[in-house]
Amino acid sequence: MTDSNTRPGSRLPVVVRLLAVAALVLPLAACDLLGEKNIGPTPSAAAASGAAAAAGASGAAAAPAEPTGLPYDVRPLLKPVKKYLGIAADGAPLSMAAVDEFTAKAGKKPNMIEFYSGWGDEYDSKGARNAWDSGALPYIAWEPFTVSLADIAAGKSDDYVKRYAAGIRNANVPVAISFAHEFNGGWYEWGTKHATAADFVAAYQHLHDVFAQLGVGQVIWVWSPNSINPMPAVALKPYYPGDTYVDWVGIVAYYTHLEAGTFDTLYTPTLTQIRTFTQKPWLIAETGSEPGARKPADIANLAANVIKRPDCLGFIWFNINKETNWRIDSDPQALSSFKQAVSDGRYGFDVKSP
Repeated sequence: MTDSNTRPGSRLPVVVRLLAVAALVLPLAACDLLGEKNIGPTPSAAAASGAAAAAGASGAAAAPAEPTGLPYDVRPLLKPVKKYLGIAADGAPLSMAAVDEFTAKAGKKPNMIEFYSGWGDEYDSKGARNAWDSGALPYIAWEPFTVSLADIAAGKSDDYVKRYAAGIRNANVPVAISFAHEFNGGWYEWGTKHATAADFVAAYQHLHDVFAQLGVGQVIWVWSPNSINPMPAVALKPYYPGDTYVDWVGIVAYYTHLEAGTFDTLYTPTLTQIRTFTQKPWLIAETGSEPGARKPADIANLAANVIKRPDCLGFIWFNINKETNWRIDSDPQALSSFKQAVSDGRYGFDVKSP
């Protein structure tokens, strides 16, 4: 998944990826204070935008105007009664065409839209506003492709981080941010082959603290590991920044042919480990199913089990044909299964009045 308008290029090649997934004043994210994947860039695109951001950090970029009013109160969005139905879709949310297509085919409008932001990319306020105006919570996977976690923690990117935070503050649209997702795997530049758990925690906490200092209360902070199945020896607790810094847990895992996975085998081992150190609500931060005979059953298994779990907020479906066809309409049977599954009235709600 390498195209800058589809899935980030650092996502594993299909075989490796499939192996990996098989096995805030008002609340700063309501944690402790009151108060584009567009799909995101490939490493090369992120590097280019990072260079532009570095130039802006020297003073070329004007600071956004001060916002009016108070930060949007995200607390009602943290533990809604109903479930989030989320998607990642081609070009969304800067363009909503793929979201509209999904809505027409699924028979239900998603109320969460994930998009990907490479390190150095400026905050996509237009995309976030598009998502929010459509009735969906923007969910950003913020990916530090071009900088080390240690450097982020040391404040070396603070000019950029402050601009990004100010963009969110000034737009005053609630947004979920998942920083350096799948940190417990080795396939990303911020993963286990390039950084320690202490590096990750320090970088995550530093970002959160900078946002807090600027009074950015519109963020729901998501801590998002990959399923532990491919790397059971990597303990998650050392990577946890602490409940003060986390609003949601987001687990990433896909249904693939290499493992006849079910909800229980894909998510429960990871959640069981997580529950030893936090009780924060969780969602499936990214999922999909490979095309084939199992896909309709995979979809039904996913949707039914999310409904059964009171602590599960919902799921984000990777609705992109990238490396394999994860889309809900990869075949008529899959589409029928998805449409039936999300017709349950417990999926979807008005994010402006949860």
